[in-house]
Amino acid sequence: MPQKSGLGRGLDALIPGGENIPAEGGISYVSVNQISPNPRQPRQDMNTDELGELTASIREHGVLQPLIVTPMEMGGQYTLIAGKRRLEAAKHAGLSSIPVIVRPATDQQRLELALIENVQRADLSPLEEAEAYRQLSEDFSLSHEDIAQRVAKSRVAVTNTLRLLKLPDVVKNALVEGRISAGHARALLALPAPEAQAAALRTILSLDLNVRQTEELVRKLSGERPPSAPKPAPPPEVMELEERLRISLGTKVLLRAGRKGGTLTIHYYSNEELDALLGRLL
Repeated sequence: MPQKSGLGRGLDALIPGGENIPAEGGISYVSVNQISPNPRQPRQDMNTDELGELTASIREHGVLQPLIVTPMEMGGQYTLIAGKRRLEAAKHAGLSSIPVIVRPATDQQRLELALIENVQRADLSPLEEAEAYRQLSEDFSLSHEDIAQRVAKSRVAVTNTLRLLKLPDVVKNALVEGRISAGHARALLALPAPEAQAAALRTILSLDLNVRQTEELVRKLSGERPPSAPKPAPPPEVMELEERLRISLGTKVLLRAGRKGGTLTIHYYSNEELDALLGRLL
């Protein structure tokens, strides 16, 4: 089992001082052309509008938070660990060099650090996050509990996210395209067959169902009976009369009024209690 690291503390464990860091104390400037993409980067897509806003900010203020890179075997070249969007925005802004913090990192740590950065910034889609968890689980033999500790999430959250990878492609595509949410997708996992999940998806999209309505649809398709509505509480005057009878008879009493008349139920819990009740009533 790989050794647990302090990665669960997030990027603050690697970048001293928070967001705005002066260009000193372990920070170097390297050419943007010396930095290669992280092959373990879980994030695949970038929002064009957000990238444009970041490009404009970097063009005016520069890169305020350094990237994290690890040296490659060939001298002078680096692999990006964290900061993919900042690197792309810096290139669009025309910067020739960019601030970095150089950290030795294994293949596993490159994935973990990139995952932590994106999870903390909510940059990953649910399926990108699930795929990163899958790599940590299958490629590096980490348990769901280990992964949860590294990304500061619950084990249940990690497990539920991983389950999204079991969905058929038609449902995954709808999730990627934003036509359904992760809540819709998790609800569909309760259906056993991919065909049933795809059929339920068509209903969700055609009727524009929310997550709660989707859960109800899945229960119906699974043959589950909807939970019965709770019985209304009896009127206050009935509850008061029940309490008076309970005190008088010394046992539980239920009084149920109907349209015409009603029922009076007197509980007893032993033959001796029954004899005592009969003595009072007769």
